[in-house]
This record gives sequence, C-alpha cells and structure tokens, in this order.
Amino acid sequence: MKKIIISFAAMCLIVATTLSCREKKTTGEKIEDAVEETVEAVEDGAEEVKDAVEDATDDN
Repeated sequence: MKKIIISFAAMCLIVATTLSCREKKTTGEKIEDAVEETVEAVEDGAEEVKDAVEDATDDN
C-alpha cells in the first residue's frame, strides 16, 4: 500500500512540474512570429525568382 501511495505521489509531482512549466505566448509574440515567417517566405520567394531569372538569362 505504501508503494502505491509513493508511486501516485511521484506521478502527480511529475505531471504538475511538466504542465506548470509550459510557456504561453502573448498575442504580440504570436504576431511577431507570424511576421517573421512571412518575411522569410517572401525572401525565399524572391530568391527563387532571382534564380529563375538568372537561369533564363544563362540559357540565352
């Protein structure tokens, strides 16, 4: 019986520490992340266009 209580207490402690340490983002942080992702996507797209233009001019 003693082992069951100790095991249950240890399990509760693990769950409590795992759930309480989660980092929650504010709305501002979520917006910042979205803007950064958008900037990266635009930069990647611009790089692809640049490469396509260079390839097209190399072929001529």
